[in-house]
Amino acid sequence: MSTVKTYSRLNKDDAVVLLVDHQTGLISLVQDFTPNEFKNNVLALADLAKFFELPTILTTSFEQGPNGPIVPELKAMFPDAPYIARPGQINAWDNEDFVKAIKATGRKQLIIAGVVTDVCVAFPTLSALAEGFEVFVVTDASGTFNETVQQAAWNRMTVAGAQMMNWFAVACELHRDWRNDIEGLGNLLSERIPNYRNLMNSYAALTR
Repeated sequence: MSTVKTYSRLNKDDAVVLLVDHQTGLISLVQDFTPNEFKNNVLALADLAKFFELPTILTTSFEQGPNGPIVPELKAMFPDAPYIARPGQINAWDNEDFVKAIKATGRKQLIIAGVVTDVCVAFPTLSALAEGFEVFVVTDASGTFNETVQQAAWNRMTVAGAQMMNWFAVACELHRDWRNDIEGLGNLLSERIPNYRNLMNSYAALTR
């Protein structure tokens, strides 16, 4: 019997971005990416959420404890987005307000990233899959203790049906066709991938 699955691609009209527990305390636990690399990846995901005008939901866990407040750049980028400060639930899906905010969008594709990958991302991912949502985990905007833990978490979520993607792949799959807005997305990519500026400079030279 064939085990090949139908290609289910991201659709900007059916996707919502979930930024889970990118908190100043928790982020210090991330060791599978360098601090600068990880921050760049998280903000790149935030950039593309705004570029594609995707509903975005922020959530934190136990801010008053060692987890700390949300990374300030994210709060500043989404001042009007639903912001769910969970009083203690480790699995964000256990928080009624978080799930309500997701379901209120009417969207079925969840683009999720967070800290740490094996808990704050994996637990709500598994819960959402069990309720029939499609889940796309942004691997390079999610971090954890080391690569061994990272790989185990990715495998657990993949086996359950989640799709692993990096933020660049998310951007390209949402965009579909460069002719939709080459300069808009190209400039976004150039801000987060320095070498991509070379491509845009070449393009600019050809189109002068």
